[in-house]
Amino acid sequence: MREAESIVNEQLLQAVEVLVKAKKVPENVVFNALESVLLTAYKRETGSNANTSVSIDRTTGDYHIYAEKNVVETVDPEAENAASQISVADAKKINPVYEAGDILQIEVTPKNFGRMAAQTAKQVMIQKLREAERGVIYDEFSGREGDVITGTVKWSESRTIFVDLGRVEGILPFTEQTEGESFQPNDKIRCYVKEVRKTTKGPEIILSRTHPGLLKRLFELEVPEIYSGTVEIKSVVREAGSRSKIAVYAMDPTVDPVGACVGPKGQRVQNVVNELHGEKIDIVRWDEDPAIYIANALSPAKVVSVSVAEDEKASLVVVEDYQLSLAIGKAGQNARLAAKLTGWKIDIKSESQAAEEGFGEEDEDDDILGDIEAEGAHAEAEA
Repeated sequence: MREAESIVNEQLLQAVEVLVKAKKVPENVVFNALESVLLTAYKRETGSNANTSVSIDRTTGDYHIYAEKNVVETVDPEAENAASQISVADAKKINPVYEAGDILQIEVTPKNFGRMAAQTAKQVMIQKLREAERGVIYDEFSGREGDVITGTVKWSESRTIFVDLGRVEGILPFTEQTEGESFQPNDKIRCYVKEVRKTTKGPEIILSRTHPGLLKRLFELEVPEIYSGTVEIKSVVREAGSRSKIAVYAMDPTVDPVGACVGPKGQRVQNVVNELHGEKIDIVRWDEDPAIYIANALSPAKVVSVSVAEDEKASLVVVEDYQLSLAIGKAGQNARLAAKLTGWKIDIKSESQAAEEGFGEEDEDDDILGDIEAEGAHAEAEA
């Protein structure tokens, strides 16, 4: 009998080891689940309502079930908690030191319980392990919100793409996909982890290809100066699949933040452009002076002057006549992105328009008007 129990215990430890490796669930979680399952099986088989506990030896696999008993002078068989009582006389047979009011534990492990428990508790164990695995996966991925993750396209349904992330599937909704991009099963794909939700079916990983954070993280991966903190990303805006702008800054005046992001022969920014399938990227220098910052943000257009109204957070930008369409951009895109990047309202006029409307003829002492030359600290990358 002992030899048979030893074999069962050895098989139990082997099963735990397999589960730990295959499911990436901590060993203590598996043992706790096993103890809970054995306890459930015991109560189902015996119909006992007594306070019981299970202990599994992590080294040998031996398990023992204990019933908790309250020591009383005389057990009342009619009492609701009679099963959890033991008389002083019976308690002293176990140990003479016991007195009324004490609590003792008695081993109540049934014979051949291993075989009985295996049959009774199989489904419960599977459920508990699933819950444990889901919890581990949720904890792992909830800390990765805002990161870039690489996966493999598995399949799509109703324009939603499902991505294999290893231990879980990520969901790339249609609203988070870039227009014009197309992915096939087994394609490698890089996505931004937008949200991790806890659901009854397990963790739900919501991915994005349109989030500005994707562009930011890609530059952090490509530009060592950003990763080290030498260059700081101040702001990012995107119209995914079409154009984006990123404002960068370096505390050290000897460091060119734009040049660092562009990289040797433009390779760093080109790598990001390739990852985003040809999305145009303007890299501009951030400046604490809003007029200079606005002028830089309108890259690739050259700005003649910028006047700012601090209280309204509005600006008037004047460009040369031939630069007007470039400053505004197709369907107003360049101006729109510059406004989002800086957080300022931007009104753009050509020099001839400004002259016709009388801009620039106010009192020269008016401190709201200031001619600011764009520093040329900008870069544009195109597919």
